Amino acid sequence: MNEHNLDRYDLKILAELQRDARISNQELAERIGLSPSPCSRRVKHLEDSGYITRQVALLDPARLGLKLTAFVLIGMDRHTPERFEGFEKVIKGCAEVLDCYLVTGMDADYQLRVVVPDMEHYQQFLLGTLTRIEGVSSVRSSFMLHQIVASTELPLAHITPQ
Repeated sequence: MNEHNLDRYDLKILAELQRDARISNQELAERIGLSPSPCSRRVKHLEDSGYITRQVALLDPARLGLKLTAFVLIGMDRHTPERFEGFEKVIKGCAEVLDCYLVTGMDADYQLRVVVPDMEHYQQFLLGTLTRIEGVSSVRSSFMLHQIVASTELPLAHITPQ
């Protein structure tokens, strides 16, 4: 199945599950206008086809004491596969890093989103981890003041149903 083979039911299923993955199959079937058995088969097919990669619970960072979000730009001293592999291996092991992107168009090689309890924890992460990774030549941090948009829902309007 590819994007050109998604029909209106598949797109409705994807939209509903993005909003609430805990919805029962019965409720999902009612919302999209199918009976439960075909709805369940479609969900399974979307999972098997890689459209649905996993289902997770979204937690409230503030309720968990994670009140500081930093956006961090990382510059590397050399652009070699070994440098990038070494950096990425370390970063993948850092629970504080929620997102890590190799980027272009900036004065940086990577952009991170880091969540920690407070500035003291960020300083420990910065000095104890980030600046100690071989090849890191610059670190620039910005801090979130207020979150305007927070969504995990991907836009689906560009897909024409079959």
